[in-house]
Amino acid sequence: MAGDAGRSNGGIADGVEGGAMRKLRAFLLRLAGVWRKDEGDFAAEFESHLTMEIEDGVRGGLSEQEARRQALIRHGGYAQTQQAWREQRGLPWLEILLRDLSRGARTLWRAPGFALAAVAIVALGIGANVALFTLVRAVLLRPLPFAQPSRLVAVYGMDAPGEEASGNLVAPGDYYDWRKTAAFEGMAIWRVSGFNMAGAAGELPEFVEAGSGSAELLPVLGVRPVLGRWFSTQEDTSGGPLVTVLSWNLFERRFHGNPAVLGTTMRLNMQAYTIVGVLPREFAYPDGEIALWVPFHADTAAKLIDNHYAHLAHVIGRLMPGVTAQAADAELTAIQRQIVAQFGAAGSVRKLVETRPMQSDMARDVRQPLLVLQAAVGCLLLIGCLNLANLMVARGAGRRREIAVRTALGSSRLRLCIEQVAESLVLCATGGAAGMALAMLAVRWLVRHWNGLPQTESVHVDGVVLLFAMGLVMLTGVLSGLVPALAATGGGLRSSSRGMTEALKDNARTMSAGAGRTRLLRSLLAAEVGLTVVLLVCAGLLFTSFLRLKGEEIGCATDNVLTMRFFLRGHAYRQPAQIAALDTALLEKVRALRGVEAAGLTNVVPGDGYYSDRSVWLRGEDENRASPHDQPLFRTADPGYFAAMGIPLLRGRTFAENERLDNHHVVVVSRLFAREFFGAKDAVGQVIRTQLGWDVETFEVVGVVGDTPWELGAQERPMIWFPIFSGAPASSDAVLVIRSSGDVEQLALPVQKIVASLDADLPVTRILTMNQVLGLATADSQRNATLLGAFAGLSLLLAAVGLYGVLSYVVAQRRGEIGIRMALGARREEVLRLMLGSGLRPALWGLGCGIVVSLGATQALRATLYATKPLDAGVYAGTVAVLLAAAIAACLVPAWRAAKTDPMAALRAE
Repeated sequence: MAGDAGRSNGGIADGVEGGAMRKLRAFLLRLAGVWRKDEGDFAAEFESHLTMEIEDGVRGGLSEQEARRQALIRHGGYAQTQQAWREQRGLPWLEILLRDLSRGARTLWRAPGFALAAVAIVALGIGANVALFTLVRAVLLRPLPFAQPSRLVAVYGMDAPGEEASGNLVAPGDYYDWRKTAAFEGMAIWRVSGFNMAGAAGELPEFVEAGSGSAELLPVLGVRPVLGRWFSTQEDTSGGPLVTVLSWNLFERRFHGNPAVLGTTMRLNMQAYTIVGVLPREFAYPDGEIALWVPFHADTAAKLIDNHYAHLAHVIGRLMPGVTAQAADAELTAIQRQIVAQFGAAGSVRKLVETRPMQSDMARDVRQPLLVLQAAVGCLLLIGCLNLANLMVARGAGRRREIAVRTALGSSRLRLCIEQVAESLVLCATGGAAGMALAMLAVRWLVRHWNGLPQTESVHVDGVVLLFAMGLVMLTGVLSGLVPALAATGGGLRSSSRGMTEALKDNARTMSAGAGRTRLLRSLLAAEVGLTVVLLVCAGLLFTSFLRLKGEEIGCATDNVLTMRFFLRGHAYRQPAQIAALDTALLEKVRALRGVEAAGLTNVVPGDGYYSDRSVWLRGEDENRASPHDQPLFRTADPGYFAAMGIPLLRGRTFAENERLDNHHVVVVSRLFAREFFGAKDAVGQVIRTQLGWDVETFEVVGVVGDTPWELGAQERPMIWFPIFSGAPASSDAVLVIRSSGDVEQLALPVQKIVASLDADLPVTRILTMNQVLGLATADSQRNATLLGAFAGLSLLLAAVGLYGVLSYVVAQRRGEIGIRMALGARREEVLRLMLGSGLRPALWGLGCGIVVSLGATQALRATLYATKPLDAGVYAGTVAVLLAAAIAACLVPAWRAAKTDPMAALRAE
């Protein structure tokens, strides 16, 4: 019986499968029948059957004429039978749709001006939306290219719940204690570094960004090298073998994609590293700038490995299956409390631990700008839809008589609406195709110019993006076509005999859309203006913020100042005296160049980043306890740096030439440092204690200089400078600052030649003027303001065009009324005022509604604004002025045309 049941089930399955195949075959045959137009076989077969029926009737005693009549009755007639045959061999709904689309294309071909304007509107809206969606999908929506990415988290040490992750790096000692937890399948630590890579075969040396990661990094991510292997646990130890894994970009660029590179050596910081692996092409963690990786221990001083105060690394982890982030946080925080109890009194040990989903953590700096821009282009597309609907409503007025005639001949209101929506779909499909081309260009531009955009290797147009674009085309076509279609056919799907009768009575000169259609046009226009106001206000806030950020007073010279960075690494610069010797020789040669007014060295110039900070204790404070003061930013400088940068000396003096190496226990502080640490006291001569290297040492404040920002737009921090010749830990990282009386960029090549003459293996990188440094610092703000401003400008243009079109339509429809008014004595000024009021009324309604919506919408921008409030009165006033000016300009031409109407000509037309 079991066998019979099995055979029975198999037979049922075969029958179901056979039925499905038959249905599919029938569908394909009917689909092919849509394009197979040859109907000769049907005519012959029908005539054959009809002849046989007639012969049977004649043999039955009927006349030939009666027999033919009876046969046609039984068959239903030629036309009816032919239609039934067509429906059986084709897909009628598809044929109707194709016929409607073809008719719509022919109709638009006869109105090229309208068609081009509509296609341009749709192309801009869809192109902008597809471009931004491509970025949003790649950065925010697409899963990370790692194994089971939902279990990957970034781990941060925090001083308070909910702190920003940016800057909250992890001390290596914390990480090695965290690994005791059972909440993670694996944890890894990494940090961004850099190496001087020696040239080979005549190539110049170069500085490359690198990552130093623990042996667990790639296993935690679930990634394998495409060639070779990752680091082993034995290699990731202090004093272990020097090995490196290349990124795919460096593998192709420097080694021409030759697999034989495995096992060979390359010189990094004057040491030989063995190449053991190559990473996949798509691997770009944490970003695509990382050229190679080395073991974490190889690039981290042994004293830092167990340190709980030096916050210098990132930590990621893979949660155990079933473990939540909250449970992991609780376990890690319990471990951190033990660390605080043991080490917390002596330094800045983090108080608690938080995990963040890795995907959102990687995108934290670009998430809000992306969402704001996506919302902006969504508004732009909606404005385009409203504008296109306005154009089609106005255009539909000229076809009202045609629609009335077709309705009288039996066409249903639904059928007429479908035809007009099909016309809109043709427009939107054409605009969508052009928009896709624009989107691909825009995506390429955004990826190239958006610094810090993560996962750029996954930004591309794929099937999901194409489906999104097709959905936008369909949505845009229906939204912009349905309202005009309903308006043109009487406002509903049910017939209106009264409306159609009135339309049939109208002649070509007096056709009027009536008050209903005019109200619809004005409502659409008011909505369009309201959305434009929101975009204008947001763009105005961002642009104002950018201008204030760019115009921020940074307290130093910016014109004709050149900066060049270099890193003194390797055995040739292990001793502070070696570093001081090269720095001294370099400054002497540079200052001797023609055109150089001043030159100096520092570790980071104003506006170029945080770099590092130090805990500082005043006289009498216990350095075994955490410093009660805000930790000042750590800087180094040679005696000529402050003069080269134009940073004013406010009190005391700067460094002397003899304050170097062992004779260096002096510091220069910023004005903010002096105020926060010493209050009303004179800072010069005060004694502080701070950690320099591994020991806490005593320093005398010898000078106070003006404040300079560490980052444009960021909160000011106190700063402290140490002599760069002192052998401080940051002395090997140097930025050469050169101020010239002429074009300072002309000095770049001569200075590079000087560096090469001192050390042929020392690369110079990041050669930028101070204006370029500050430009990079404001690049994100400028990009966001520019893009949103462009979208707002396009929206304003669309709103102006829509306003012009609506008022032109109203003027055309009221031409007879205007003629009568003028014949009865109305002056041209009165007509001009009347028409301007008619056009400006919906603009004013839209302006008011847009201002109200903007009050809430701009709160989303609060975190991205600098020295600008979301309710900035100047921005709102400027928006009102710009919109009113555009509205008046758009209405003036149609209103003036109405005022110039010849009364007699208008009355004759009526």
